[in-house]
Amino acid sequence: MSRPRDVLLGPQAGAIALPVCDHYSGVEARMRKSLALQAELTAEFGACVFDVTLDCEDGAPVGGETEHAALVTELALSAPAGARVAVRVHAVDHPAFEADVAHIVGRAGARLAHVMLPKVETVADVDRAAALLDAAGAPQLPLHALIESPAAVHRAFDIAAHPRLQSLSFGLMDFVSAHGGAIPSAGMTSAGQFSHPLVLRAKVEIASACHAHGKVPAHGVVTEFKDLAALQNSARRAAHELGFTRMWSIHPDQIRPIVAAFAPAADEVDEAATVIERAAAAAWAPVQVAGRLHDRASYRYFWQVLERAQRTGRRLPDAVHALFT
Repeated sequence: MSRPRDVLLGPQAGAIALPVCDHYSGVEARMRKSLALQAELTAEFGACVFDVTLDCEDGAPVGGETEHAALVTELALSAPAGARVAVRVHAVDHPAFEADVAHIVGRAGARLAHVMLPKVETVADVDRAAALLDAAGAPQLPLHALIESPAAVHRAFDIAAHPRLQSLSFGLMDFVSAHGGAIPSAGMTSAGQFSHPLVLRAKVEIASACHAHGKVPAHGVVTEFKDLAALQNSARRAAHELGFTRMWSIHPDQIRPIVAAFAPAADEVDEAATVIERAAAAAWAPVQVAGRLHDRASYRYFWQVLERAQRTGRRLPDAVHALFT
């Protein structure tokens, strides 16, 4: 029997599947704790529900870039088998960029899930990074790009089309700062980033660009890391109103609420399982369920619900387990 993903998903239908949370840390103790927590939650959920991105850029101390790159390399190399570890290198115009790639990717590229490229402005930035990854011996290593300026938002569709890219992320603070005070500081808060028109427009453009090219749109940070209600609300709105399928975490306490917000509800999973079970039995021909006619156009949606349930550690009904093997 054909795998549902092969039958149903095309280039604009979520062809790339990533954990729904991307957790960032750039201080040694926090990076080590993040890797330990990933292993712990993977055992608990039965799936890797978040990536750990080791930060060489804004989340790391200034100075000692060579030493920090060496530390990140050793942490990536010592991560447990099956861990999903990534690295955020410096921007392409930073003096440490080439050394970051040469050292970290050159030694630990085989252990990395992806490389996050910050402050991407043009397709040429991605081309340059891809060429350096190739030169470092990692021609298959994916890139993720961080969109952080008005000009980058304008080019988001072209950037998202790059074949090496898996995901675009929105860099809220740099985006607001790039407007020279035209966006008030409230635009960087959990509430303001969902109300200021320029910030909302940027998010919608990034999400749309990703979905147009089958890439993963990743929502940025909520800096009020002790306000879990604000985080839960932001994650829910990112997932259900703006079309994001992944979100950044900057504190361990943010990971579980993000995973919960991006997970489908139990009744959604049950409905999806019923539709997909009957569709598979009919060789993906049209079927009716509860008085509604379904065909492959709706099967795609319901299969994606089941994939999202699996990626967030939700229990799948027994009837559809075999479809994932």
